[in-house]
Amino acid sequence: MGLWDKITGEFIDIIEWTDDSRDTIVWRFPRHNNEIKMGAQLVVRETQVAVFVNEGQLADVYTPGTYTLETQNMPVLSTLKGWKHGFESPFKAEVYFVNTRQFTDFKWGTKNPIMVRDAEFGPVRIRAFGAYSVRVIDPAVLLRETVGTDQHFQTEEIGDFLREKVVAAVSPALARAQIPVLDMAMHQDQIGDRIKDTISGQLNEFGLEVPNFTVSNISLPPEVEEAMDKRSSMGIVGDLNAYTQFQAANAVEASAENGGAGGDAMAMGAGFGMAQQMAQDMGGQQGQQFQGQQPPPQQQYQQQPPAQAQPPAAPPPIPGSQPEWFAALGGQQAGPFDVPTLQQKAGSGEFTRDTLVWKNGMANWTPASDVPELASVFGSVPPPLPPQ
Repeated sequence: MGLWDKITGEFIDIIEWTDDSRDTIVWRFPRHNNEIKMGAQLVVRETQVAVFVNEGQLADVYTPGTYTLETQNMPVLSTLKGWKHGFESPFKAEVYFVNTRQFTDFKWGTKNPIMVRDAEFGPVRIRAFGAYSVRVIDPAVLLRETVGTDQHFQTEEIGDFLREKVVAAVSPALARAQIPVLDMAMHQDQIGDRIKDTISGQLNEFGLEVPNFTVSNISLPPEVEEAMDKRSSMGIVGDLNAYTQFQAANAVEASAENGGAGGDAMAMGAGFGMAQQMAQDMGGQQGQQFQGQQPPPQQQYQQQPPAQAQPPAAPPPIPGSQPEWFAALGGQQAGPFDVPTLQQKAGSGEFTRDTLVWKNGMANWTPASDVPELASVFGSVPPPLPPQ
């Protein structure tokens, strides 16, 4: 400050604050030697309060308006100074401007998950975050308890303190809410109002209040959300048995369209059987029995779409040689036969490599020569004579 500024600032004629920031809560009016001229103009704008401090003691408080400083409108300061009526000399005092608008740039969030007891899921860990605003309701208390002699008090100076207060209030509020976890999103406004009232009561002793408190999100741990997504998907699918059969049929059809050979057809049939068994296990059904089931109608190899297997009604047979093969003999469906019976028929020429066969799990009738399981049937049988 230059000499001329000191001289011109020795006696202050106008005391005002034009706030050009968005985060200043308290600002102390600068002046040389704290000299204020009696009769000076004090301008207090909207969302401002001016507080005079004399030798560390709070004196007069001025709400928005324009004042001519005289002993009549400075009763506390006049008493502290011991002025008589009509005192006109300059005096020393500190002037603090307090911003009373809402400061809305405060965020909050839970550092650690909050454990709550849910009636449906049991103990559940949840996280929450949101925003809130703060406003000064008692400038004198704020200066006395928080600001002190700070000439430029900003929101960042109390941000951490307020955040800890908020988080400390959020945890018990959520735990005592007794709202099901799945319904918390619907009651976020109600939860926010509870927390706002609690925090405002705690901050009143510092001259502050929380006019608005917002719960932006309440979330569960990722693994719990994933499990809930699976549960929702199961509910949408409905009948898992029918859905698995449908998926397996689509896979078989797609493989057939890609040009699968006889071996591929058998593999697709086996895959379909596995999918069918999976659906039965998930639906709580019993296993299947090979004997007693009827094969699909006899058809030409790879000329008809695959037939869907019928659901089983009894447990599977004891492992061993069981009559499970059906054969197209003399243009008619015959069987079931076991492997030794097929060997006998192959020896007599009734059963050949071109005979169509089928058993449970196969998608279509297939030539016996294309079924690896029947290779032993023709091991000792010579192939047919070539045409003359």
